[in-house]
Amino acid sequence: MVARIYESKENNMSQNSTDPGHGNSVASWATVIIVIAAFSIGTLFFWLDVPAMVWASAVLAAVGPAVGWFLKRAGYGVGGEHTKAH
Repeated sequence: MVARIYESKENNMSQNSTDPGHGNSVASWATVIIVIAAFSIGTLFFWLDVPAMVWASAVLAAVGPAVGWFLKRAGYGVGGEHTKAH
């Protein structure tokens, strides 16, 4: 019985799926890089006690998703016209 359950799970996992790519696109990578850079810069300037740059990095962190949305609308998101097929 246990072997039969194990085999059925194994067979389901080996089938092809219609996975959308989980964000493997220019738009998603640009968003992630911008947000990570913003948080890194913000952390550094928080540690150095420069409040203006901490707030500037917070603005940059908010701009990251907007850039991703714009790139997605421009065709650089998952399944967009400017992305390569997997």
